[in-house]
Amino acid sequence: MSTADTRKRGHRERGSIHRENSERGNSELGNSDRGNRGRHRRAPQRAERASASTLRADLTASVVVFLVALPLCVGVAVASGVPAELGLVTGIVGGLVTGLLPGSSLQVSGPAAGLTVLVLEAVTEFGLGALGVFVLIAGVLQLVMGALKFGRWFRAISIAVVEGMLAGIGLVLIAGQLYAMADAKAPGSGPANLAGLPELVVRTARSPEALAAFALAAVTVALMALWKHLPPKVRVVPAPLAAVALTTTAVALFRLPVKRVDVQGLLGAIRPPSLDDLGGIMDAGVVGAIGTVVAITLIASAESLFSAAAVDRLHSGPGTHYDKELMAQGAGNAVCGALGALPMTAVIVRSSANVQAGARTKASRVLHGVWLLLFAALLPAALGLIPVASLAGILVFSGWKLIPLKELGPLWREHRGEALILVATAVAIIATSMFEGVLAGLLLAVAKTAWETSHVHVDVEDGVDRNSPLRVVVSGNATFLRLPRILDTLEKLPKDRHIELDLLGLRHLDHACSTALSNWADRHNKEEGATRVLMPAA
Repeated sequence: MSTADTRKRGHRERGSIHRENSERGNSELGNSDRGNRGRHRRAPQRAERASASTLRADLTASVVVFLVALPLCVGVAVASGVPAELGLVTGIVGGLVTGLLPGSSLQVSGPAAGLTVLVLEAVTEFGLGALGVFVLIAGVLQLVMGALKFGRWFRAISIAVVEGMLAGIGLVLIAGQLYAMADAKAPGSGPANLAGLPELVVRTARSPEALAAFALAAVTVALMALWKHLPPKVRVVPAPLAAVALTTTAVALFRLPVKRVDVQGLLGAIRPPSLDDLGGIMDAGVVGAIGTVVAITLIASAESLFSAAAVDRLHSGPGTHYDKELMAQGAGNAVCGALGALPMTAVIVRSSANVQAGARTKASRVLHGVWLLLFAALLPAALGLIPVASLAGILVFSGWKLIPLKELGPLWREHRGEALILVATAVAIIATSMFEGVLAGLLLAVAKTAWETSHVHVDVEDGVDRNSPLRVVVSGNATFLRLPRILDTLEKLPKDRHIELDLLGLRHLDHACSTALSNWADRHNKEEGATRVLMPAA
């Protein structure tokens, strides 16, 4: 074969290779285009499936929360001395109003056992009409505090005060609901309720009707306590709903002579506040009314924001914006006040049930409000079948859960001062009222902090002989709380010696200490001594 023939053959082979590569590349490009087109078609499908999955999860969670919230809304209302429907109204507003607003995505709001005692005191003293005024003003205050960025400051409240507040609420709630467990009327205040318990036991033992009611309540408490130990398939039904369903069925089957929930109808229970209600509040006492409003505002805000912090630890989604959540709670309470309903807070029981049921967005808490509204509108007569004693049993169990018994022992061993504040706050709430008890706890916490941060050291350094000055070095924080100790040390010094008072090591010197030390130096100079005071630079 000639050289020319060899070149022609090489050109033909290379041309063939180029054509094959070109065809292969075009084929791969076509496959790639088809793959991209397939991925583009699958992306909306995946988004639709994810959206449908999220909706199913939120729908399921909303039903669970509704079943948990229904008996609690009714029970809190009855225990607060207001129509049962008003508890449902607050739950509906918590879902449809607060649920739609930004703040926390998964926590659920409604009437809370923590405000039961306070609302009962307010209704007893000022009347049912005043409740709407109080709740409306409290909601407006929450809106203002949220707008002023006060939400984050609620996290600075001492945990001991909060736990003491909850313990006090729990004890007062239990003491009051023990009477309702026997279909009896509570005397009123916390001390009176506790003092009347022996007489309640005697009356209950002598009355078959009271014994029947107490048996229903006892079954409710036992079922609530044992529910978590039952098989998971059984626990699909929330414990409060199961307890109410069981006791309601027992009452219907055996025709037990017990009190049942009084039904007025949703529209009949709603009573917006009027000018007459405002006039009645002025006549009853402005100071007490202001204290009630402040207590509702502070307790509802603190409980909601502490609940938000707890719920954030239960899920991995977006965290709570505390100022926005405070405004959302304020908007909900303003609407509740305008309708004459109960105050609302974020409730940890309902919120944790929402998270554990698999909720992913705020749609679950909004839908739970829809289910409450449908129930209140379509099945209000069903409330009239529920025995009051069973609701009292639910609240007794809820009150018991508010008492931090497990935390008290470790707290006493590690932080005895905090444990004393907790107990003192609870006792003050029982002995006085909610507002005064919480205020006492806050003052104790501030005093404890001031005492602990005002550490001061006083050291006396003698010279080599009597002619050399005594040097007194004061360091730390010199406040009025430590002034007695400082003055005791100075007054024991010889009156005829030269004293050098070194205050250069002080981190803080308040006006009371500064004035007292100046007066001591003047007195010492008049008693034939001499004083040189070394002050820190201003």
